[in-house]
Amino acid sequence: MKNQLLKSVIVAIFCFASIHTGYAQQKNSAFKGGEELTFKVTYGFFDAAEAKMKINPYITKINERPVYKIDVTGSTLGLFKLFKVNDTWGSYLDTAKIIPLQSYRFIEEGNYRKNERVTFDHKKGKALVHLYDREDDKIVNTKDYNIPSNVQDIVSGFYLLRTMDLKKYKKGDVISISGFFDKEIYNLKLIYEGKEKISTEVGEHETFKLTPIMPSNKLFRGKRPVTVWVSDDQNKIPVKIKAKLMVGALNMDIVKAEGLRNN
Repeated sequence: MKNQLLKSVIVAIFCFASIHTGYAQQKNSAFKGGEELTFKVTYGFFDAAEAKMKINPYITKINERPVYKIDVTGSTLGLFKLFKVNDTWGSYLDTAKIIPLQSYRFIEEGNYRKNERVTFDHKKGKALVHLYDREDDKIVNTKDYNIPSNVQDIVSGFYLLRTMDLKKYKKGDVISISGFFDKEIYNLKLIYEGKEKISTEVGEHETFKLTPIMPSNKLFRGKRPVTVWVSDDQNKIPVKIKAKLMVGALNMDIVKAEGLRNN
């Protein structure tokens, strides 16, 4: 059960922000290559996991387009290692358009393994999904899916959010969400809850408070079980995330921020 809780919260943390690009494209002045954010995940009084969001310091290319290679990892700590979660989600993000050209996920949870890679063709509105075997040697399944124009993946959407002008929203405003994850299109809503000051291990921050409306499930409690606080500065980094569970709550707090674009 705790294995499922950790997995669900880590997923919720990063899928909340797959923002649909119907909004006007904003110039990226929030992040750059080499940025690394580290978070501590606690369950009650216990340190349960560590999560990292890391942008490779070197720009690479896909189809002659420059991209950021971004990895998001989550792994269990201490006593929770008995439930072994060691997951990686990744995205190759177009540096100018802020849309994913490829994404991938390597899932290790107990004896379970999953290796999946997705190629996005935004012009044709297609996502090609390759599923690999446990050894990452052979493709065992391939299927393509129809996707909305300029759809985001589970990682890229958060970075798009960071390029948006959040100051223009008023309390109660709704940001529409559209993302492709786990072979499905998700259309969710993100509610802007106003401003709040948060104290963290990397200092005090004025923040934008956001709550995604999550689909009903057996793990989360309430209509808005996940709350995200994003710094009200040029970097727009997540500084705290809280998930209300059926039993207790999980908190994710930033403990280190390196390579920020704006100091």
